[in-house]
Amino acid sequence: MTKPRVAILGLGLMGTGMAGRVLTAGFPLAVYNRNPEKTAPFAKAGAYVARTPRDAAARSDIIISMLADDNASRAVWLDKETGTLAAAAPGTWLVESSTASVQWIHELAAAAKQKECELLDAPVTGSKPQAAAGELLFLVGGSTEALAAVRPVLAVMSRDIVHLGPTGSGATLKLINNFLCGVQAASLAEAMSLLTASGLDREKSVAILAAGAPGSPLLKVLTTRAAANDFTPNFVLRLMAKDLTYAREEGARRGVAMNTAAPAIADFEKAIAAGYADQDFSAIIPALQKP
Repeated sequence: MTKPRVAILGLGLMGTGMAGRVLTAGFPLAVYNRNPEKTAPFAKAGAYVARTPRDAAARSDIIISMLADDNASRAVWLDKETGTLAAAAPGTWLVESSTASVQWIHELAAAAKQKECELLDAPVTGSKPQAAAGELLFLVGGSTEALAAVRPVLAVMSRDIVHLGPTGSGATLKLINNFLCGVQAASLAEAMSLLTASGLDREKSVAILAAGAPGSPLLKVLTTRAAANDFTPNFVLRLMAKDLTYAREEGARRGVAMNTAAPAIADFEKAIAAGYADQDFSAIIPALQKP
């Protein structure tokens, strides 16, 4: 059977790995990135480099976006001149894998329906290494029909695909997931600051914390990166601040007080102000140790 034509919009830390997996699996691929320099390796490997999201949509059966936030997603999908939906043919399957607000997902799904297309919200867990290795976990909201249509493409990028329910379900769980990660990272950074201020042996203390009840996989990764002073981004710090903000907003919309979100956001904003915005979010640890 002929493989569906795929477009991937956004070649950041995640989109680059995802596009590489799709191309390696033999799907006809179109790529778009705001900075065209990132498309060069894909052009050499045989992908079509689209001038605009609309250009990519015009030659695709399945369109996947992996972008920074609601604003970037809105521009790619809905711009009247260059946006994807302006050229998507009826019946095109749309996949929003960005970590976005639930309200935006519902708005985008409605816009897709007007174009006789169907949207899946399918954000992922995992970061840069998992994207490159095809080991992402897709959290999917939308219809079973749409998921069946795009599953072969998602499968080459993932270790598993979990259908959580109707539109918005994937986006909701992704925000909950990142809320937990962000709050834990902020609390770890505060704990490390107290540890340092107390004059405790850092290496011994971290070893005890990592081996004890607080020693989650995330804590171990963050403390290892901090010890190595390696903040090369796998997950960009400013995006964690964004995700925490979206999670708090979703809680407010549903009448749930996300009380630990506000101080965590404040910690991440301090790190951003200190110049760590585009480093890995583990950089919140040294950021909070500066006066």
